[in-house]
Amino acid sequence: MHVVILGSAAGGGVPQWNCRCSICSLAWAGDPRVKPRTQSSIAVSPDGERWLLLNASPDIRQQIQANPQMHPREGLRHSPIHAVLLTNGDVDHVAGLLTLREGQPFTLYATPGILASVSDNRVFDVMAADVVKRQTIALDETFEPVPGLSVTLFSVPGKVPLWLEDASMEIGAETETTVGTMIEAGGKRLAYIPGCARVTEDLKARVAGVDALLFDGTVLEDDDMIRAGVGTKTGWRMGHIQINGETGSIASFADVALGRRVLIHINNTNPILIEDSPERAGVEARGWTVAHDGLTLDL
Repeated sequence: MHVVILGSAAGGGVPQWNCRCSICSLAWAGDPRVKPRTQSSIAVSPDGERWLLLNASPDIRQQIQANPQMHPREGLRHSPIHAVLLTNGDVDHVAGLLTLREGQPFTLYATPGILASVSDNRVFDVMAADVVKRQTIALDETFEPVPGLSVTLFSVPGKVPLWLEDASMEIGAETETTVGTMIEAGGKRLAYIPGCARVTEDLKARVAGVDALLFDGTVLEDDDMIRAGVGTKTGWRMGHIQINGETGSIASFADVALGRRVLIHINNTNPILIEDSPERAGVEARGWTVAHDGLTLDL
């Protein structure tokens, strides 16, 4: 199984277009300790030729250009991207679909709830129905979006996308609007969970033994954005678990047998983005890798 991390940041990327927090300021200044990062997306392939794109970032064109595996290679029109899978309906995961509108056939997969949030917005009709097939996938149903790649979606604690929030919104509910993905090929297993509000015992059992876990690394502490002085929302309010603390992701997975442990979907205010910081050293000392754009895993 071949994995390319196309985008490792949360919504807005690093540096965020309008932000001068301490971390973004380093990135704007070209400090090599803070790598620029685009918004969350990965690509997975069983053979290096046919790829499944997981989440369509607003930065998809830049990501395709930066990764030769994604370049067109045959005839006048071609793409190695054979399918796209959405793990939720957040803007940073669906807006890139608007770029994939140039008459290129592929299949778009999502749960009924996630796909409905896309289909209800007519702007996404730029993906012509006779070119881009839309396929709903039930939770815990194994399917093969690319030959040789088996995928199963499962619910994780989360919330509805920001643009669909209303008075009835519940944080931490396990529904089909926020899902994790188990991907299998060649006897290897990858779990991809870019958004998760808490780690449950069921989730730990689900991912136990995987060869790699790519997990929500949005915030180090629940109040990262507040500490940075650029926002009022906590990680929990945004539907994301903190990395540190007794109930954080690192402690929660400490007793679970895993292969590679990778933090992904990292917010621009998260100090683990600074490569020589004590916060980065702390997560690495506990066996976790901080994802960056272009990181590849060959499992």
